[in-house]
Amino acid sequence: MRAIKQLIRFGYQQALSCIFPVIIFASLAITKFIELPFLSRYDWLLVICLLTQVFMIASGLETKKELVVITLFHIIGLNLEIFKVNMGSWVYPEEAYTKIFGVPLYSGFMYASVASYLCQAWRRLDVRLVKWPSILLAGPLAAAIYLNFFTHHYWLDIRWWLSALVVIVFLRAWVDYKVGNKRYRMPIILSFFLIGFFIWIAENIATFFQAWEYPNQAEMWSMVHLGKVSSWLLLVIVSFLIVAMLKQSQGKIEGLLDRNNQDIAKSKS
Repeated sequence: MRAIKQLIRFGYQQALSCIFPVIIFASLAITKFIELPFLSRYDWLLVICLLTQVFMIASGLETKKELVVITLFHIIGLNLEIFKVNMGSWVYPEEAYTKIFGVPLYSGFMYASVASYLCQAWRRLDVRLVKWPSILLAGPLAAAIYLNFFTHHYWLDIRWWLSALVVIVFLRAWVDYKVGNKRYRMPIILSFFLIGFFIWIAENIATFFQAWEYPNQAEMWSMVHLGKVSSWLLLVIVSFLIVAMLKQSQGKIEGLLDRNNQDIAKSKS
């Protein structure tokens, strides 16, 4: 019974962390079958995403510091979308006022929702990193993975070499998290894979609702190729590394401020 209760607690915290992605997928489903007036579907999706972001901050579900991380992911994701769409990797077939270079602005929120999940799960589960590699290793690796999404169109696709480097760099790293009053550990590489796999499932749902289309889905929807898991796995690694580095920097800054405040209090006393 204790194990079942812990599983329910874990599921509940995960569900709270997924509010933003769930709203996006619900909106994709609703706007697929119900035509809203005045604006096109993609425009409405942008409005819904903006209102959701305002709600997340106003309700306290997300903090202002987390909003900075989410905004960064929106920019990173939108740049990647613009490049990939113009390279013919996929398309957004519907018309919209809020399209830039063939990409609707709401698409950046799909990447931002991943950051929203990571930030909230990090906070709710009190995530700690064990034997985390130096930023001198993790930072350049994250940059190389992200750049490969662009450069493989012109040069070699080195994703498998990068995947091997991920295994080497993070082989001894663990993610430590708390459910109730008990802490658990998971190999960070397994965590990367699980998040990437579930995003691949979400991608199948999104393409079914025509959030975007791959070339082989133009005539009729078909399942996204399983090979895309590797792409999402690498993107999750980039996302996780960015959040981890920002969290670590934030922790160091807060620790420095705490020490400064203590020194000031001692000097006054």
